[in-house]
Amino acid sequence: VQLQASGGGLVQAGGSLRLSCAASGRFFRINTMTWYRQAPGKQRELVAAITSGGSTNYADSVKGRFTISRDNAKNTVYLQMNSLKPEDTAVYSCNAEAVVQALGARLYWGQGTQVTVSS
Repeated sequence: VQLQASGGGLVQAGGSLRLSCAASGRFFRINTMTWYRQAPGKQRELVAAITSGGSTNYADSVKGRFTISRDNAKNTVYLQMNSLKPEDTAVYSCNAEAVVQALGARLYWGQGTQVTVSS
């Protein structure tokens, strides 16, 4: 299972970005998909998660500004980020729990995408 993240970049404070993370490979289904971020010198933190049924969970720091969604037909999760702040600057990574034959449910990670918010 491979996860490909895209959509990062440089944006001014108050701007918006949309991240995407697409899962590919051989699996039966994708369960929860999650976005994390890690800023320089800080621990990785959960940003938002979404189950296969559409239930969502957000970090307090992004509630009301970020929206996570998914397209199950495309095995893709999105993160719409609005009203961006300099403190949102980080490498954003996605993971997904995939059900794989003979292995069961496993967690897979994609590569990170850099988001930089200038003041």
